[in-house]
Amino acid sequence: MELKQWLTNLAVELDISDIPLDDVAVHTLLDLARDSAHEVERVAAPLTTFLVGIAVGRGATLGHTAATATALLLNTDASG
Repeated sequence: MELKQWLTNLAVELDISDIPLDDVAVHTLLDLARDSAHEVERVAAPLTTFLVGIAVGRGATLGHTAATATALLLNTDASG
């Protein structure tokens, strides 16, 4: 199954198909997952994107939340 089809099917099953997951959002999440996996450890990738998803679900924007997480990753890296 292709990624776009998987995401569409999953959104329907989770009853969240009204939430758009466009190419920009996908790239933002994949970049965040990559950065957290490399800067923390591999398991940080799904857990970080999960926490970002919760923040977005509570009303934050994806761009702002991802930027906050990335800043924290870079700050942690600089101080570590």
